[in-house]
Amino acid sequence: MSDRRIERDSMGEVSVPVSALYGAQTQRAVDNFQLSELTLPAVFIDAVLRIKQAAARVNAELGLLDDARCEAICAAADQLLEGEHRDQFPVDVFQTGSGTSTNMNVNEVLATLAASRSGLAVSANDHVNMSQSSNDVIPTAIHSSAAIEISERLLPALATLQAVIEDKAEASAGLVKTGRTHLMDAMPIRPDQELMAWACQIEKSRERIADVQMQLCELSQGGTAVGSGINAPTGFAPRFCEVLSASTGQSFRPNRSFFEGLACQDTAVAASGQLRTLAVALMKISNDLRWMNSGPLSGLGEIQLKALQPGSSIMPGKVNPVIPEAVAMAAAQVIGNDGCITVAGQSGNFQLNVMLPVVAYNLLQSISLMSNACEALAECVRDFAYQPDALREAVARNPVLVTALNPLIGYLKAAEIAKRAYSEGRDILDVAEEMTDYSREALSEYLDPLKLTEGGVSEA
Repeated sequence: MSDRRIERDSMGEVSVPVSALYGAQTQRAVDNFQLSELTLPAVFIDAVLRIKQAAARVNAELGLLDDARCEAICAAADQLLEGEHRDQFPVDVFQTGSGTSTNMNVNEVLATLAASRSGLAVSANDHVNMSQSSNDVIPTAIHSSAAIEISERLLPALATLQAVIEDKAEASAGLVKTGRTHLMDAMPIRPDQELMAWACQIEKSRERIADVQMQLCELSQGGTAVGSGINAPTGFAPRFCEVLSASTGQSFRPNRSFFEGLACQDTAVAASGQLRTLAVALMKISNDLRWMNSGPLSGLGEIQLKALQPGSSIMPGKVNPVIPEAVAMAAAQVIGNDGCITVAGQSGNFQLNVMLPVVAYNLLQSISLMSNACEALAECVRDFAYQPDALREAVARNPVLVTALNPLIGYLKAAEIAKRAYSEGRDILDVAEEMTDYSREALSEYLDPLKLTEGGVSEA
């Protein structure tokens, strides 16, 4: 067949497309693993490429790899990192649990390109994979890719979202709204108090994620097959981390135990847990925005979100809260991803976790989704407008304001006033004036909604 060629590995001959830069082991993976249309994301492949590049440089420094092959491998990695030949990484996510197929896919493509550049024979196993094993490359790629994505994308997106919420809170000064517990009217609060609660949620998530990002910077490269470091020279691991740090701007360091780094994925599970917590926070904020925007006539109508698109194929003029809905769905996906990563994290059998590819895929998807969701939600918060008239009317009708009179007239008397005001649809101030001995002037001060947002106890 003119469009195929024969490649050989330790198991024999394999037919490979003529146009493929990969070899026999990648083709076996393509043939064997056809469970989905999912492949590992570009950022993960980039992480493996940087690992190969750093390993080649350290191997050359230590006298194990000749300079010509080292430079050819590094140049080939640079070529791929610039985005060329992205179609050469076709291996399904659902593959061998160690990720060996992806490791060899990268090894084979790099070997082909390096040989073409240098005119030398470059072996995928003996040269590109020197001092390495799939069992330490893939865990290292999970950690390093996640650390880079969190540092460069997620943490800045969180900082932006927090700043936008804080700016919105400052701009809402002077407004008062009805607080709600159990979705029922409660004591009044200021919009800035509500918004600063959101900002605090984001700030705490950012702090937790920053902590786990530092843990992800511990790498197990150098542990090779089982954690013992067989076939990796003395000094390889610390020097590898120095080289990789210099090329990425991160602060990578050797793991305290290579055996731990290969046998489990606890740090990835922890990172996923913090992403799940962020997803819960974004879900809460998104649902608050949806409720506050509800209406425009029969809902709360406290805010008006920016109209982005028609909301119905049948109801003209309908506009929906599409960004909060999209963010909520992204949050749901991340919560689901965390469940998968939790199960995968339990699949460490003796010296190796055997669900590494699905950990990588879901963890990186979660980071990407949360980064994009924070950016989208920041624009949504920046653009919405409060509806002051709706806020004032709801506060004025709120019988729960009578809570402020509890210290003066007692809970039961206050409850009578609230029930009467609600049943008669009257202002709480009018009813309280009729049912207590306090003057209207005094009651106006006790029941001032803005004052009530500041806490404290009413005194006669």
